[in-house]
Amino acid sequence: MPTPIQRRVLSIIHDPKIPLAGDRRLSAALGWNDPDALAERYIEDVRTCSHGLANYRVVDRIEVDGFPAKQDGFAYTPEAYWANWQRRSGWHKPDGVDYLRLVAEFDLLSRIAGDAIDEVWLFGGPYFGYYESIMGGPGAIPCNAPPLHGTEAAGRRFVIMGFNYERGVGEMLEDLGHRAEAILGNVYRNTSGPANLWERFTRHERSHPGQAECGNVHFAPNSVRDYDWGNPSPVVSRSRSWLSFPDLEATARRENCAEWGDGDIRLHHLWWFRHFPHIDGSADGVSWNWWEPIIAPETIT
Repeated sequence: MPTPIQRRVLSIIHDPKIPLAGDRRLSAALGWNDPDALAERYIEDVRTCSHGLANYRVVDRIEVDGFPAKQDGFAYTPEAYWANWQRRSGWHKPDGVDYLRLVAEFDLLSRIAGDAIDEVWLFGGPYFGYYESIMGGPGAIPCNAPPLHGTEAAGRRFVIMGFNYERGVGEMLEDLGHRAEAILGNVYRNTSGPANLWERFTRHERSHPGQAECGNVHFAPNSVRDYDWGNPSPVVSRSRSWLSFPDLEATARRENCAEWGDGDIRLHHLWWFRHFPHIDGSADGVSWNWWEPIIAPETIT
């Protein structure tokens, strides 16, 4: 079994007080989730579905009474955001947050370079402008967003996750899933044919009729459209073979959504992650522990 990976996290929570809601924090005023509780549940879920290999720990927490600035300098006031939410319109465009301003404001590069943290989690509400994930540092690669240039002084690659406390842990796992798709696609970019295990792993009935395996974040083995995790139609799949990796010769079997949670986003994503290879060894220069490049991007070659 590979050595478990330990990751230290800086959690930055933008959760402004809303005067029109009795000065309650935005998350509480609208009945959304507690960011700290989300972090705890996410940490436990990632540890479990990675077979104990991916271990996060929040070592620093910063709560911000305000909204992050957009790329053009705009920032919501509590009154403006509250009004927009009540009428479900009026949102600022472009929506994207100014990542380099956040990097400077919270001194992220020196924290990474000084080995104080390994990763950053941003928590906010809808229309805060976060990507699900973005990678910075020297040699950063696309990670559900373009590389964050201007962060090379960090001295190593790092990821900033963007979490929405209006949503649940299932959506946080989806963010991680898209991060995994981007990173593993890069890891196998120079591998073709049967040696490209990532291409094989992600096959589903719609993309490869009669050759379904585990699918991807949006497509279960039998999905006919995005997010179709609750499809009851049976499909012949080799998903079970990945539980005995590197032996992938298990007999294909008929399965449907009962296998991965009957449409529940969190259960599907946990099922999908549990099938990732997670053992010592390698082939064609690629590790058989997929959690290593996903969680520790500085190891990507």
